[in-house]
Amino acid sequence: MSIRVGINGFGRIGRLMLRIISEKCPDIDVVAINDLVPPEDLAYLLKYDSVHHTFPHCVTADDKHINVNKKKILALSEREPEKLPWKDLKVDYVIESTGYFTDLESANKHRKAGAKRVIISAPAKGEVPTFVMGVNQENYNPQKDFIVSNASCT
Repeated sequence: MSIRVGINGFGRIGRLMLRIISEKCPDIDVVAINDLVPPEDLAYLLKYDSVHHTFPHCVTADDKHINVNKKKILALSEREPEKLPWKDLKVDYVIESTGYFTDLESANKHRKAGAKRVIISAPAKGEVPTFVMGVNQENYNPQKDFIVSNASCT
């Protein structure tokens, strides 16, 4: 059974996450991307990256989806995370990469919308635990750490 992921924010980090997942993580299924930019523009930005160059996979879009290698990913455009359809989409993890929802209260809006866990791709504010692979990942407790930060995207 695959891990179902939603990406909130499809800027540099959101796009790189989709690239990595598409190329190296067959057990992860990105089911939705939420960004205020139209899907056609998001597809173009994914395909033609000024730093990482052309994405070597087929990328297309319609008014409701971004298609990567014929896999349809729902494209959403919602400002308020609590209104996202994470529950209906059975999302296990949200990658929070907007840079806006970086404290416990705001990141928890994804959980209220039905996501099981949230990974913040930026330094978190307040009481959000931060984990860095190779440094302190052994402190992660899946029984209580439902919202975490990976420290920084840089």
